[in-house]
Amino acid sequence: MLLDRALERYLRHVTIERGLAAHTLAAYRRDLDAYVAWLSARDVDDTSQIDAAAISAFIAERSAAIPMPAASSIARLQSSVRGWHRFLVREGIDVDDPSARLRPPKLGRTLPKALTIDQVERLLAAPSPDEASGIRDRALLELLYATGARVSEAVSLDVDDLAHGEILRLRGKGAKERIVPIGSYARAAVDAYLTRVRPELAARGRASAKLFLGVRGAPLSRQSAWLILRDAAEKAQISVDVSPHTLRHSFATHLLQGGADVRVVQELLGHASVATTQIYTHVAVDALRDAYLTSHPRAR
Repeated sequence: MLLDRALERYLRHVTIERGLAAHTLAAYRRDLDAYVAWLSARDVDDTSQIDAAAISAFIAERSAAIPMPAASSIARLQSSVRGWHRFLVREGIDVDDPSARLRPPKLGRTLPKALTIDQVERLLAAPSPDEASGIRDRALLELLYATGARVSEAVSLDVDDLAHGEILRLRGKGAKERIVPIGSYARAAVDAYLTRVRPELAARGRASAKLFLGVRGAPLSRQSAWLILRDAAEKAQISVDVSPHTLRHSFATHLLQGGADVRVVQELLGHASVATTQIYTHVAVDALRDAYLTSHPRAR
């Protein structure tokens, strides 16, 4: 099958069948667009002409780019290429999978960065309670920390997702739903936003079921949520880097430090495997070790 046709067919498949988030789909498209362009420049115009040597040469060239890409980027690139070729074989478009022996690079363990409880409290208190945007921002940040939601999950929430009182329905990766508790602080902050701010924001734009709205009444974007988080970190004078995942990492780490079972944290985070969650146990152990070395008179 011609490269462009095969690529569009695969992207339609992952869009409809797998329910991937928009930014994940965009990453797939970027990776595979680059792959197809590289193949086309070498006079490969049909998927049946691709062999293992071509794939290896493409990956090697991308790995040697300046500046050097991170191992995680190369791993994602390889995953995109493998996923496409597996699909082509599964659909009967190609007979063989030339990517079958492709092995991802080894990734070093990257420990999530978590804020201290004091830093979280300062961050949550940073938005102004006297401004409409501050009330909304406080509700968003409180909800992120209280539930461990991804930013994309939070901005895609509908008002009706809060209809179950002290629990919240989140839609995660692959359109999988999970139910998580929402603490009293977050519930109070969200209720204040719903009562005092959201009606005014909703009146400025078209009717939307989304919980969080921007100043013009449109649903809040992931980028806007990131700016809200960054602004709050600056106001709170938090010197460490604060990313969109920071409150999620802090949520998991603080739960484990407080004695929560790792499998409970796995369910709350929506991880498919407990192995993904167990990285946070290393963070908790590291914190205990630091506290011991700092506090015990005969630790050193």
